Amino acid sequence: MTFRQFAFNNVIRNKRLYAAYFLSSLFTVMVFFTFSIFANHPVLSGKDMNSSVTQGMNAAAGIIYVFSFFFVLYSMSSFLQSRKKEFGLLMIQGMSMKQIRLMVFLENMLIGFFATLGGIFLGVVFAKAILLLAENVLIIESALPFYFPTSAIIITFVSFIILFFFISLFVTYVLRSKKLIELIKANKISKGEPKANLFLTLAAVLLLGAGYTVSLLVEGMMVVIAMVPVIIVVCIGTYLLFTQLSVYVIRSLKKKEHVFWFKTNMLLFSDLAFRMKDNARTFFMVAIVSTVAFCAIGSLFGFQTVLTSSIKATNSTTFSYKTSEENKEQNVAFINQTLKEEKIETKSEYTDLRYFPIGQDTILITSESDFNRFASLIGEDTTDIKEGQVMVVEFEGTNFGQTTELLKETIKLTSGTTLKPNEVMHSKALPATDSYYIVSDQDYQKLPEPEDVQSYYAWQATNGEEGIMAASEKLYEKLPRYEITAVEYEIYEVMKGYGPILFVGLFIGIVFFVSAGSFLYFRLYMDLDEDKQKFKSISKMGLTDKELNKVLNRQTMILFFAPILIALIHGAVALTALSNLFYFNLFKESVIVLSVFLVIQIVYFFIVRFFYTKQIKASI
Repeated sequence: MTFRQFAFNNVIRNKRLYAAYFLSSLFTVMVFFTFSIFANHPVLSGKDMNSSVTQGMNAAAGIIYVFSFFFVLYSMSSFLQSRKKEFGLLMIQGMSMKQIRLMVFLENMLIGFFATLGGIFLGVVFAKAILLLAENVLIIESALPFYFPTSAIIITFVSFIILFFFISLFVTYVLRSKKLIELIKANKISKGEPKANLFLTLAAVLLLGAGYTVSLLVEGMMVVIAMVPVIIVVCIGTYLLFTQLSVYVIRSLKKKEHVFWFKTNMLLFSDLAFRMKDNARTFFMVAIVSTVAFCAIGSLFGFQTVLTSSIKATNSTTFSYKTSEENKEQNVAFINQTLKEEKIETKSEYTDLRYFPIGQDTILITSESDFNRFASLIGEDTTDIKEGQVMVVEFEGTNFGQTTELLKETIKLTSGTTLKPNEVMHSKALPATDSYYIVSDQDYQKLPEPEDVQSYYAWQATNGEEGIMAASEKLYEKLPRYEITAVEYEIYEVMKGYGPILFVGLFIGIVFFVSAGSFLYFRLYMDLDEDKQKFKSISKMGLTDKELNKVLNRQTMILFFAPILIALIHGAVALTALSNLFYFNLFKESVIVLSVFLVIQIVYFFIVRFFYTKQIKASI
């Protein structure tokens, strides 16, 4: 057997440990390759295509590549930690440290080579499906036909072979400092009873509490100002939670005899503190990486909702036209003709929007009858304004109005009467993102000359909605963009620009989450041999199969869900802060995103638990 064959057989023998590392690396390569396919696609790289799409794909590929470096580096460090005893035995049998370093180098290059080839192969296989998905997400007018991505293959292969080469070199360098006695006794060194520092335990609670409190209380631009300090505080608090607070809680539970001696709790708690302390760094990384994934995808979908909802809220009718120009009759005739050509049936209304100097601002004041006509057009309830009464209208769906300020102001009529507003209502009948006033028809006639007047026309489609996009394109070609508004076309344009960001963020978030799952897999299987010996000994003392299943379930459940639960809490708080930033309720989007990730983690837990339990039982 040659030395290369020995290294190859070593990989095969350790396939259980290498499986998650190989599959995660393969998935990362596939995602990088996918972005490379888009960045080099003839349609996307054409001069008619917005360059931001290809720039976004290249940037995403760069982020994936940098993350891959640290992911592979951490994974290899985990493998070396679990194989110290193996290396020590090989040295006893005559292998030099130089040969061990060469063996590790060859093993890592072998895995990297096949992970790179596998990722490229799967990328090519699923390229057409991904291109079809991208057409919908990116909202590209031209189809994205399949092409053989020669450039993407070369870029991906060379990039990842270089990455694995340098990481393999780095890992072999780290092995230089290991001594034989250290390798042989790697799993036998007594760690002592884990202890928690009371000061650091309290610091964990205070830091997390302070970070959460600030995140939930600040609003508007204060969210942006507080973001960096909160992230730093929460990261430190999270690390202390796993290294100190968890150990403190477990030690406290062990001191409660009715808890510790209850059924199989002794087996669970006996080494749980050791596991939490040993796995603290892994748990911290998983919690932070998962939080990044949750927040990235949650923020992207949340921001998409904010954009589309804002457009719908500020433009309640299918088409609207607002102008101060003299050729308005000609343009309105063109709009009506276009709607007729596209067979769109509508109801329409017209009014003059009059703006008056109120305090330091110029505020819209409308009459009861005008407001009610537009409210009826969009299906809202009408209002009844008595003479002398003033209603402040706050724009429905936002908190950006001037309601508080307008309630303090007064309206002076030409008759000398002064009107004081005292009621507030929400509506989106008229196109005003700021708050405005409604007065009775009688009082409206007594208003002074307005400072500004705009003609406002609105059309609400009742039939023929399929022609709206075609009509919108014609209207936007002919009329100024600041005068004409078509809601569906505005949303289409926004999503066309936002699509690449959503597409890139979705893939990056998935890569982060998959990597977090791999970290947990590594830690679980690094302790497998030790767990086999432990449960083999305990089973001889009368541990039943049912009790063994219960202990293994609880042990793996804590490992898998402790960091994910913290990440879900972090994500929920962060997405709540995002809601406060935009003054927009993103509860639905937050629940959907976090629930999807939780379901994926539960499925992953059942799969890993099945194989882990099977391995333990096979050794008994």
